[in-house]
Amino acid sequence: PGAIAFTPGIVAERQTGFAGWFVKRQGWLFFPLLTLEGLNLHAESIRAARDKTSTQPWRRTELFLVVTRLTVYVAILLTFLPLGKAAAFFAVQMAVFGFCLGASFAPAHKGMPIIPPEMKLDFLRRQVMVSRNVRGNPVVDWAMGGLNYQIEHHLFPSMPRCNLRKAQPLVKAHCEREGIDYMEVGLFHSYAIVVDYLNNVGLRARDPFDCPLAAQLRDGSALSAGR
Repeated sequence: PGAIAFTPGIVAERQTGFAGWFVKRQGWLFFPLLTLEGLNLHAESIRAARDKTSTQPWRRTELFLVVTRLTVYVAILLTFLPLGKAAAFFAVQMAVFGFCLGASFAPAHKGMPIIPPEMKLDFLRRQVMVSRNVRGNPVVDWAMGGLNYQIEHHLFPSMPRCNLRKAQPLVKAHCEREGIDYMEVGLFHSYAIVVDYLNNVGLRARDPFDCPLAAQLRDGSALSAGR
């Protein structure tokens, strides 16, 4: 597990000391922590590429390319900037990169129901009911790279992101006809949901595995609608 506790099981292990203090405030600390996500992603890339248990033949090539890119990037900074300014530039760039990337992905799933492993759902419901769209406009679409249409992205992962906006009204209309909840909120509302969800989990106010969809889909009418 990482710094953020997404489930009550992890929260239960972090009840004392700094970990206990942190987990009770993790919703408010989530976005500041995203400034470290850039470094984390680079470290995880190297760790994954060095995985000796992997049978993928291209792992060594991937490791070479990742390390080469980072080395060249740092070399360019040190060539054109003094050491202090180069370090500051690197830190700011990584912080902005991590924050922007995390702020684009977090609204899509955090706070949505988690489907119990034993629950059977068709592909459409499994993708729509656990994803959240962020209501789009030209600025939001550009800032989030089109991934604010997360439901459509899950349904059509190979679709160019510029076309997700065009597919959105068709998918939404189909979900309405099928009686499937289609979640779409504004950008700042989505961030508020993320903070509230993480704080609730940290305070053990509710169990995210207590899925409201389970009760809904056990109902005969809901199941017949699914058929």
